[in-house]
Amino acid sequence: MKRLSEDRKDAKIRMPGAMDRGPVQFDSRVAKRTGDVLTIATADVVTAPPTTTIIGAIKIMTSYGFGRLPIADPGTRRLLGFVTGVDIVDFLGGGIRHNLLKKKYEGNILAAINADIRDIMSSQLVSIGEKSSVEDALKLMYEKNVGGLPVVDEENRIKALVTEHDFAKLVSGLNTGIKVEEFMSPNVITANGQISIEKTTKMMVQHGGFRKLPVVQDSILVGMVTASDIMRYLGSGEAFGKVVTGDIGEVMSQPIKNLVRRDIVFTDKETDLGAAADKMMENGVGALPVMENGSLLGIITKRDFVRAFAVEKRGIIT
Repeated sequence: MKRLSEDRKDAKIRMPGAMDRGPVQFDSRVAKRTGDVLTIATADVVTAPPTTTIIGAIKIMTSYGFGRLPIADPGTRRLLGFVTGVDIVDFLGGGIRHNLLKKKYEGNILAAINADIRDIMSSQLVSIGEKSSVEDALKLMYEKNVGGLPVVDEENRIKALVTEHDFAKLVSGLNTGIKVEEFMSPNVITANGQISIEKTTKMMVQHGGFRKLPVVQDSILVGMVTASDIMRYLGSGEAFGKVVTGDIGEVMSQPIKNLVRRDIVFTDKETDLGAAADKMMENGVGALPVMENGSLLGIITKRDFVRAFAVEKRGIIT
């Protein structure tokens, strides 16, 4: 999926109707005072110790609806790393982490998912101090292209978590004066419903860590599949009813259409970003296909709201 150019110097904030209070200035929604990051971050952070099994981490993430899970020392709560849905998809069949499954566990998924989560967690941490501002968090998330930041104290103990979801909430339901088409991703990579879960995981990892892919059948959009859907397939135990030998191939050979949600929630290119964010919140989804006359034009995700705030902060939208 290719991204829209962020050098959009000709983009303008659209003026609202006469009865509206006017488009939201993103500056007014981003706190600048030291420590304000804690005003939007989630303070009740669920963490896992590094000895948690991979299947245990999957169950935690799917039960809470997390896309990322901080890994912390259980005694001190010092942050050690984190694991994301894409990391787990990578391990199951997508990329570099999959080599561990093949070599160390000889492709046996039953053995692999009972390994420690520290085997696949990311230890190259991107975090932010608890005395930072929301603006600091926004800038770091945008520059590092990450969907979330652990908020830590001076001893590197995790205090909170700020994510792209928090920035989507800031704009949800508001009139921004900015249309979806200005920040959607066009030229969307899609998955055919007949391809295997394994091939889908490879698409997610090899195309820059996509967490969400539209699924098409006979050129018709039938739904979305996410890294969380694949994790849920494993965490529910459904996958292991299909296992005879324990080989990863048995689990991952199922067609991806089996994991697709049937209720398609979409938007159009003229929709205001605030309305799009509101629809995501209302339906509990992290992305919306952008449709026009039955055709898929693009996709808008919660990550794009971080980009919208950041681009506005850089004065590209005037």
